[in-house]
Amino acid sequence: MTCITRRQAPQEPLPSSCCTGAETVAALVPLLEQETQPATVVGFSLGAQLAVLLAARRPDLVADAVVISAQAEPLRAVGPTLALLRLTAGLARNERFARLQARELFIPDALLPRYLETSAAISRTTLLRAVEENLRFTPPPAWRAHPGTALILVGAEEKPMMRRSAALLDRVHPRSTLEVAEGCGHGIPLQRPAELAARLEERLAT
Repeated sequence: MTCITRRQAPQEPLPSSCCTGAETVAALVPLLEQETQPATVVGFSLGAQLAVLLAARRPDLVADAVVISAQAEPLRAVGPTLALLRLTAGLARNERFARLQARELFIPDALLPRYLETSAAISRTTLLRAVEENLRFTPPPAWRAHPGTALILVGAEEKPMMRRSAALLDRVHPRSTLEVAEGCGHGIPLQRPAELAARLEERLAT
């Protein structure tokens, strides 16, 4: 997730120890409290869930939330999914498997070394906690009371659950806009980086 202040400068990275939504939000709050105006928060996938959580918990710090491909409908079979993940988590450190996964996630060649490094470094505990939180996520009740604006983006070729999630996030937020990116799957920032950057610049200029 990225936070952009009115100076339009991305905030510094969060500590690597943050692996739950609550921990990430808690780490972001002191950074945003240093700013003179609320920030624009941009998140993709798990980061998009964090953007929703931050806007809901600290609406005074978030003027605008750009939520890209956030799952907001909890998975029914969380238990079996996590059990399978426990058995296969070690594959994340396997370079061949990580390369195949990167292809599915639309990771460009230029970012592949960093992706492989991150995959190898993540612990089983961190991975399981993050995935479980992702699979169980639902929009906080305070999301509907967020006084700022929100842009909800989803790829036209994403799974039906993701499209339903985008519609839900848009429906319950009173000042949101829903946009569907044609030709995109679960990878809008990586499939259409220039278009997304231009869209964000437009939003920041308003």
